[in-house]
Amino acid sequence: MGAPNTQVTLNRDIALEKVRNFGIIAHIDAGKTTTTERILFYTGRSYKIGDIDEGNTQMDWMEQEKERGITIVSAATTTFWKGFRFNIIDTPGHVDFTAEVERSLRVLDGGITVLDAEEGVQSQSETVWHQADKYLVPRLCFVNKMDKVGADFRATIKSIEDRLGARCAVMVVPIGRENEFKGTIDLLSRQAFIWGSDELGATFETTDVIPEDLKEEVEKSRRDLVERISETDDALISKYLEGVEPTLEELKIALRKAVIAYKLVPIYAGSSLRNKGVQPLLDAVVDYLPSPIDVPPVKGTDPKTEEPIERKRVSNEHFSGLAFKIQIDPHVGKLTYVRIYSGTLSSGSYSYNSSKGISERVGRLLLMHANQREEIKEAYAGEIVAVVGFKDTITGDTICDQEHPIILEKISFPDPVISLAIEPKTKNDQEKMGYALQRLAEEDPTFKIKSNQETNQTIIWGMGELHLEILVDRMKREFKVEANVGAPQVAYKETVKKEAEGEGKYIRQSGGRGQYGHALVRIAPKAKGEGFEFIDAIKGGAIPREFIGPIEKGVKESLENGVIAGYPMVDVSVTLYDGSFHEVDSSEIAFKIAGSMAVQAAAKKAEPVILEPIMKTEITTPDEFMGDIMGDLGSKRAQIVGTQQRGVSTVIVAEIPLAELSGYATTLRSMSKGRATFYMEPSHYAEVPRNIAEKIIAKKV
Repeated sequence: MGAPNTQVTLNRDIALEKVRNFGIIAHIDAGKTTTTERILFYTGRSYKIGDIDEGNTQMDWMEQEKERGITIVSAATTTFWKGFRFNIIDTPGHVDFTAEVERSLRVLDGGITVLDAEEGVQSQSETVWHQADKYLVPRLCFVNKMDKVGADFRATIKSIEDRLGARCAVMVVPIGRENEFKGTIDLLSRQAFIWGSDELGATFETTDVIPEDLKEEVEKSRRDLVERISETDDALISKYLEGVEPTLEELKIALRKAVIAYKLVPIYAGSSLRNKGVQPLLDAVVDYLPSPIDVPPVKGTDPKTEEPIERKRVSNEHFSGLAFKIQIDPHVGKLTYVRIYSGTLSSGSYSYNSSKGISERVGRLLLMHANQREEIKEAYAGEIVAVVGFKDTITGDTICDQEHPIILEKISFPDPVISLAIEPKTKNDQEKMGYALQRLAEEDPTFKIKSNQETNQTIIWGMGELHLEILVDRMKREFKVEANVGAPQVAYKETVKKEAEGEGKYIRQSGGRGQYGHALVRIAPKAKGEGFEFIDAIKGGAIPREFIGPIEKGVKESLENGVIAGYPMVDVSVTLYDGSFHEVDSSEIAFKIAGSMAVQAAAKKAEPVILEPIMKTEITTPDEFMGDIMGDLGSKRAQIVGTQQRGVSTVIVAEIPLAELSGYATTLRSMSKGRATFYMEPSHYAEVPRNIAEKIIAKKV
């Protein structure tokens, strides 16, 4: 029983209802890649189980991933299970690579959330869970590492309900715990699955005999499960209330509907590393996660009329797809990953990029298996493929049929919080560096590049120190560029606290024709995260129309460099309300300078302040080090949000300015004899206290 399915040829004639597009999402170290490796082994996609510690996994194929034992880029693969086709994306767990998770969730129909049975719901699990909520992705949960010391299935379920707000449908009862863990009992069928006779876990024993000490728990858990499923279905609840137990088939159908409607989240248990409990999870993907036709039609807007339109997710509909990832491949060049929502795409044809209004040629179409590939002639609705040949299409662009255009919802990415200066080591590296950075920025929407003309330095921005470190490392290995790197710098911003007005007058008289530009602007604060807005309130032609654009440009450029310490100014509105012009001497450049001068004058009077990124930080420590760690946090301007017990450890949740966290990993290690760990992710921007702001300004001057 339970031998792996050995079908490896990519049968692409499978009906759409037998296709599952899903991703594996979780906190770092919960076991996502290990779980994916087991899935590939049991579905016959690979003949050897990959091991992260040995660096021979299929999905973590980049050199840096093998060395560090973490996933950096999401990898896509196609495999089969019991006649169903699985398109799987293994995503990173590290917060620095949050863009990879965001873009993967945007194009998936379902997800498996992997949790560590001892740690329960951790910070990044919460982040990816809410990302999945945003895109309405139905999920299953796999409580992994059931064999670990301190593993607690029930406590993990409680943390899923408390921290994620999910309504759990507990599908199994574990047999044994920690090193005694050997299998699970399926509550719906009352069958026990026991692993152990086969070291690779490909075969397992199925029995109707439930261990005596678990009978009572199984019956109670089953009653709870049946009640939870019945509550989601009117026909079943009336049956249940009359004391008639629904059939197994009725329960499965109702549960499938409830999962797809985000009403219930089925919970499974196992240990991927010990090869236990993965096959029932694969059956659950088939039984409960949606196929492309179970999810509603994809919604978008008509680029001509801006009216909302939708496309059915079938092959005989007009073509539409979303480019969700760019990858630079050393053999074939630029690969554009596309999720096809409707219609078909053929190699050698042209497709229309409605986000940019251009046609792009589809050179070749590839089905991906991590970094291996299979060439195909045509791709259908519901598939995830890589296109070779697109030149200008970037992440988040819609490609479609030119005669029936549609623009799908874009993918939003968080702003980078940390930067560092980088310069080429030699003249030879100079040109190569520009090319390499451009290529890496195409792949990664959270990686930004800015050139500082005055210092001749290039500043790169990212989501964290690890993110930037890996990008510099990739530049060296993949593009052979050697660079000198400065110390990481915090990405400060500026804003204003009140409304103020300012005037900019630019007059130059020289021999021939002079220059004249005159603008009056009003600057005002906006709510957090609302960005910049330019309002044209000119009445009666005080400034001719052709000079409004240059004024806006001058304002924008000026705000890019702030007014206090040269940091970009955010969340402000600038209203151009008056000005004057000269019939002969006025020019675009004069008004651009006037706009810049006016906004500088206004901002200086509007109580400008510096903002700094605040990180949500979770520190897990044995109780004996609590006092020292709390004392140290006090010196770091930390705000303690709360503490919670997790087994024998305490988790301290705090909000700490990023500027205070440089080198914190080393500090924490020495304070706790290497036993405490911490995790951080960007939370929000907040005003810098005056004494700190003065130091920042002094440094910049």
